[in-house]
Amino acid sequence: MRRCLITGCGGFIGTHLAERLLREGWSVCGTVRRRPSSLYLMDGRLTVIECDILDASRVEQAIREAEPHVVFHLAAQSSPSTSWQQPETTFRVNVFGTLYLLQAMLAACPNATLVAVTSSAVYGASDGGTAPIKEHSRLRPSSPYGVSKAAADMLAELFGRTHGLRVIRARPFFVSGPGKLGDVCSDFCRGVVEIENRRRTSLAVGNLEAVRDFLDVRDAVEALLLLAEKGRPGEAYNVCSGTGTSVSGLLRAVVAAAGVRAEVCRDPELYRPLDDPVTVGDPSLLTTLGWQPRVTIAEMVRDTLEFWRREAVAAPGGAV
Repeated sequence: MRRCLITGCGGFIGTHLAERLLREGWSVCGTVRRRPSSLYLMDGRLTVIECDILDASRVEQAIREAEPHVVFHLAAQSSPSTSWQQPETTFRVNVFGTLYLLQAMLAACPNATLVAVTSSAVYGASDGGTAPIKEHSRLRPSSPYGVSKAAADMLAELFGRTHGLRVIRARPFFVSGPGKLGDVCSDFCRGVVEIENRRRTSLAVGNLEAVRDFLDVRDAVEALLLLAEKGRPGEAYNVCSGTGTSVSGLLRAVVAAAGVRAEVCRDPELYRPLDDPVTVGDPSLLTTLGWQPRVTIAEMVRDTLEFWRREAVAAPGGAV
């Protein structure tokens, strides 16, 4: 039986990845800072290890306990917006957390494969404004989060090159879907469900002109699993659809799927200090391994709406 360790297992992608690997028959250990409710459904199948990624000795202890063949590194401060308010915390978690994990792997499992999950935020906007971003495109991040992820990405590559670790870097673009909190798709779907429940009358929006490469979390998880099995050590891989969707187009898809009328109000607080106009990736390297995105934007929106409707039913007074 193949064994893996997922850092940040209680997060959005980590939860979906753990469930997928368990279905595939893997032995799965996951680190969390504190046990979230999202992992309760996997009780008895998932080994949960409480571990702060900034506690170097505890990270090494977790590695020794898990004895993994593969490590999926997802623990992070993952909000670009938060990184403007908390740049120091963002750098400590994303850069030093990655460093401690790399050092622990050298000490405890030097022959394991590391799938280091960084971000498309390392790039910033598409080259020339519209051309799809390739893995060799220049790194020009537009947030402290993006800078921290670029540093973590390069650190992982450096350890692979100098110490022989089997490091594969995954750079997801705009991963969304049921269970996500705080991204534009989730915020739109949650707001529309509140309109359905008469808890609000309008949607607050930011920059609707931005074009993004949205990818459903289930497709992202399949990509990470494939990279663990077939990815080339030392390489970086874009995890993306290769198709751009405007935020306004996403909003129309959400409203149409819900079948509601929604007043839209621009909120200056939702605009970022720097907001890349177009961020679309080229997934060619990943597709050569046999991966293709299968979940459409419409399906992602439908399932995210249903997630928030279930949350509304479960919450007192229909609040979400």
